[in-house]
Amino acid sequence: MVRRRPRSLQGNVTDNPNDVLVRAEGLYKVFGRKQREAVDRLRAGTPRDELDGATAAVIDASFEVRRGEIFVVMGLSGSGKSTLIRMVNGLHDATAGSITIMGKDITQVSDRELREIRRDDVSMVFQHFALLPHRTVIDNVAYPLELRGVDRDQRRARANEILDLVGLGGWGSKLPSELSGGMQQRVGIARALASDAEILLMDEAFSALDPLIRREMQEQLVDLQKTLNKTIIFITHDLNEAMFLGDRIAVMRDGRIVQIGSPEDILTDPANDYVEQFVQDVDRTRVLTAANVMERPRPVVDQKAGPRVALRAMRDPFLGAAYVVDEKRHLIGMITDHDAMRLVQKGERSIASRIKPAPATVRDTDVLMDIFVPAIETPLPLAVLDEEERLVGVIPRITLLAALGPSSSETQEITLPTAPLSNDVIDEVLAASEDPAAEKGEVR
Repeated sequence: MVRRRPRSLQGNVTDNPNDVLVRAEGLYKVFGRKQREAVDRLRAGTPRDELDGATAAVIDASFEVRRGEIFVVMGLSGSGKSTLIRMVNGLHDATAGSITIMGKDITQVSDRELREIRRDDVSMVFQHFALLPHRTVIDNVAYPLELRGVDRDQRRARANEILDLVGLGGWGSKLPSELSGGMQQRVGIARALASDAEILLMDEAFSALDPLIRREMQEQLVDLQKTLNKTIIFITHDLNEAMFLGDRIAVMRDGRIVQIGSPEDILTDPANDYVEQFVQDVDRTRVLTAANVMERPRPVVDQKAGPRVALRAMRDPFLGAAYVVDEKRHLIGMITDHDAMRLVQKGERSIASRIKPAPATVRDTDVLMDIFVPAIETPLPLAVLDEEERLVGVIPRITLLAALGPSSSETQEITLPTAPLSNDVIDEVLAASEDPAAEKGEVR
């Protein structure tokens, strides 16, 4: 089963301005001659490829990274993404603009202050591991603590805790050369985590791994994030990786950020033709969630409703059943039109005796690929529940098919298990039966 990370598990991401840990404003990086002049020309509208003797790697980049989120910077080779992350780490000086980390503008600090920020606030995981080959695994992981002056026993104890966390318990005495590529990358992540820095920078961290190990590392990073709630800036050229990992994604092209948004925003509302072409081959079933495609729940009736109310609720949408909820919209079950009709014919005033369990439900965080089977199993539009088991939406089959586009042809055979009663039949039953004092309950 493949899922996008549920938002409730994506870290305590907030919109509080005080929780912005990284902020870039009007950031430029130009290599070559006359860098300041090149920035002025870029600001005046000169195309990037018309600069004489200068190369603009990053152009007017502005973004914020909030506490607890995975912020992915995605782009093709030459887009400027790796230069951007090196500027965040202070490895490249900004030609213009500012970068603020934990409230400190690193474009203005001294070399000593920058070293302290790298040591205490920011850790980095490199594409090719960058492990110290003659140190054991545990000493590689403990190295950031050694730089801080932590004594040997304490740093080794902390390193062992982190190795257990990344699935390498018992491997501390090995040398990096004795480990597979995936295990070496785990050591790199463990070393970054051992420093206990708030911000983690990952530059193409998994791109050197084969596809199966790469997917495993992505999933492990997601699991670690649930526990550690780090603030992560992740660089990748792989769109599917960006969609799987990112809370938000910044798409770069030719040095500029052309769109920032959630994976769903990028996929369903691309900012321009470039982004649209970039995402056209993404598997939408692995990105879009039930919450992205659900509609207002209907038909829905209160559990205290009478059978007449239930029948009327099913009449207009021409559906053979209705969902039943309590006063807080917790899903109780469902009632069919046939059962409601029998209750009307018997003169019953409550639907309680005929409420059946809902045949299938999904969570609002479930991705579409996990919704097909439940959609087949229910005679109603598929019920969507939130974490508190409240009915927050429904997904009609036609809506599910429309969200998937042409690739959904294999689901065209879906049919209702039971044909709903016609409106004429419902009207006839309601008219023929006695209408006692108005039934309680309402259509929800």
